[in-house]
Amino acid sequence: MFHYLEHKEISNSDEENCTYHRKRYIMLYMKIITLLEEYRLKNKISQVKLAEMLGVAFATVNRWFNKRTVPNKIQTYHIEKLLEGKK
Repeated sequence: MFHYLEHKEISNSDEENCTYHRKRYIMLYMKIITLLEEYRLKNKISQVKLAEMLGVAFATVNRWFNKRTVPNKIQTYHIEKLLEGKK
């Protein structure tokens, strides 16, 4: 009846693959945050002003720059638009 719920053993290669993708995901977001910080400093924008420009709280921007969290998909979209000069 619930054959699709059968327990599937996770192999070492599956775990390694998952770890690889997780690390890659984090590195991509770190690159975006680095570019955002460079943009902010080059344009003499405070974290408060940057947060307003992106429509997020100051605490959110501060957490990104202190590597406590990463932007979600929507936030990343807005960061990319800002960096492309379309915002």
